Amino acid sequence: MRKISKRSLVLLRCQSLLLLPLQIGLIVCSLLCAWLLRFEFRLPDPGVLWTGALVLVIVRLSVMPFFNLMHGWWRYTGLSDSLDVLKAVLTGSFAFFLIVRYGLQLNAFPLSIYALETLITFTLLAGVRVLSRMAFEKVRPDSSSKRLLLVGAGHAAQAIIRETRLENRPENNGALRNQEVQNINEAGYQVIGCVDDDPLKKGLRIMGVPVFGQVKDLRKFVVSERIDEVLIAIPSATPAQMLRLVAICKEAGAAFRTVPAMAELIAGRVILQQVREVSLTDLLGRIPVDLDLESVREHIQGRVVMVTGAAGSIGSELCRQIRMFKPKLLVCLDQNETGIFHLQHRLAQPRKPRGVETGSGSGSQRKEDHEEDNAGREIFCVADFCNAERMRRIFLTYGVEIVFHAAAYKHVPVMESNVEEAVSNNIHGLLALLNVAQNSNCSAFVMISSDKAVNPTNVMGCTKRVGELILAAWPGEGLRCVSVRFGNVLGSNGSVIPLFQEQIRQNQPITVTHPDITRFFMTVSEAVSLVLQAFAIGRKGDILVLDMGEPVRVLELAKTLARLSGKSRPEFKFIGLRPGEKLFEELFYPTERVLPSACAKIACAEGAKLGWPALKRNLDELYVALSLGQTESMLARLRQIVPQFSYPGCDQPATLADAVGLDTPEIGALEIGALKMGAMEIGSGFEIGSLEIGRELDRPGLSEENVNTMLSPYRSWPAGSRWRTAVDGSVGDRYER
Repeated sequence: MRKISKRSLVLLRCQSLLLLPLQIGLIVCSLLCAWLLRFEFRLPDPGVLWTGALVLVIVRLSVMPFFNLMHGWWRYTGLSDSLDVLKAVLTGSFAFFLIVRYGLQLNAFPLSIYALETLITFTLLAGVRVLSRMAFEKVRPDSSSKRLLLVGAGHAAQAIIRETRLENRPENNGALRNQEVQNINEAGYQVIGCVDDDPLKKGLRIMGVPVFGQVKDLRKFVVSERIDEVLIAIPSATPAQMLRLVAICKEAGAAFRTVPAMAELIAGRVILQQVREVSLTDLLGRIPVDLDLESVREHIQGRVVMVTGAAGSIGSELCRQIRMFKPKLLVCLDQNETGIFHLQHRLAQPRKPRGVETGSGSGSQRKEDHEEDNAGREIFCVADFCNAERMRRIFLTYGVEIVFHAAAYKHVPVMESNVEEAVSNNIHGLLALLNVAQNSNCSAFVMISSDKAVNPTNVMGCTKRVGELILAAWPGEGLRCVSVRFGNVLGSNGSVIPLFQEQIRQNQPITVTHPDITRFFMTVSEAVSLVLQAFAIGRKGDILVLDMGEPVRVLELAKTLARLSGKSRPEFKFIGLRPGEKLFEELFYPTERVLPSACAKIACAEGAKLGWPALKRNLDELYVALSLGQTESMLARLRQIVPQFSYPGCDQPATLADAVGLDTPEIGALEIGALKMGAMEIGSGFEIGSLEIGRELDRPGLSEENVNTMLSPYRSWPAGSRWRTAVDGSVGDRYER
């Protein structure tokens, strides 16, 4: 690096020395032209002329270095250089006038010459620089630089064009610029032109760069101008507009990227290094949901709030947003010590945290901070929420009133081989925390659920569904329990986006499980907004679901990410579905009614709720299986609670509830009490209500033979009957309507 700097400085000096005679010649020529114009192309008083010429050359050469006009990089001349020439010429002319008129007392030197010479000198010195730049741009080779086409012809495009020219200069105030500029120099960007949707801009030039036409004709210009890369220079574009631009760029077949946010452009901080690969909202495929959270403030302000799983993606964003509503105390709890450490430092950016608790169970040390205006305090607890005694001490110490439960095991393939931990953490840990919250007189409990809880094919999703059922059936008085169900979170820990980005950076094949796999996606801020809004509007037992638009094909998302990252021909590798995964996720069960809520973007899923005694009995049996370490028994018990749960080795429906797909064990062997089936007609095809089993119902593993077998004990019952079932599924006593 030091050798390169020395060589470049020597080159600069050589160029300056070579151009010195040219600039002297231009100065003398300007004075001579002014003299000839003044005296009608005659040369009277040659002694005065040449004396003045000598003084003029000395004065101008003395002034020009102060305005950085002695370098030889004229091919990068811009408006700022022309202004420097003007300032140098005016300063030199003023000094020349004082020296000749009052210093040397050359009163014979005509006054009009001063003005004429100033005008001609500026024209020559500025003109030769402009001509040099024009000539260089005509003849310079394009092979060593990337030919860049800008989408957009506004302020961002102007900033990019200016930056490409500035960054290609190997000097700044007589010295080399920093390493980042040298990296850009190596990249060698050359802006060839712009396209813009505004038809009035066609044919215009932005700093000498032409506007070819409209964005819809991008492909034509990419081919005709041999474009290497397209840069989307519209930082204010909405996600919908960005998707349209991305689609057009894909059609054009050139690599493309986008520029930073408008705030950075306004601040003048945009340089080519800041051309970002892609924003997460660019991948969302819809406008992010922006919920009004002012209603949340009255529920949180001045109250003690706990966030479990605070070190995770959702938990940390919850902590960040909750503290904006100024709770009396924010208890950030997580078992991950390193995560809590990083969270503490992130939250300390605007203000310092007030206390740290490491697990001793005693009160934390608090530091008073008088710099903040009555803002709440934060407590950072390293603790396992499954430890009931530890949690009870924390609740009593700080008087927790509201709980946001974001802690859970969430990685599907990992939990498939760790069933015991999934059940222990996601179900029995939840039960323990609920009991502590109930006994501590908490007023609200919000649990983070998942779309994987709908018709689950994996242990993680099934445990989340059990969690929803627990909160919906919770018998405690005074504790408002709400579940929040949403899809994948873009950019969260363990999500596909960071994995794809790392593979793109490493030039590795992008691994996708299946070409047709789809998922619902949302941003972290959307997820947290939903959780907070659900807390504000949710009623006891509600399951609230965000309107996440249409599901997104993961393969298309990966292609878009690769394109926006500048990878024109990405390589994909399909690795097959991982254990527990399915091709698509669902937001609602078929038997759930989708009801509107107080928020337009949030729906309420209303399904039949389990009775707490029956659910509690099954949870107790699940706990026994967990204590004995019997994985198969745990899976069977999970399926008994959630009949829609399917897993390897589970081939056929075990009960009528499994077959019908009801989101409740009202029919089958799980509920002791009256079973309401509506009108039941036994015959060819069994009809429950208006549903004809075996004909209208399309569920894997269901056949008329299976239905006949399951309904055989009930054949003797008359239509319209209700009956009881024993826990083992046998027929109980009949009674009439």
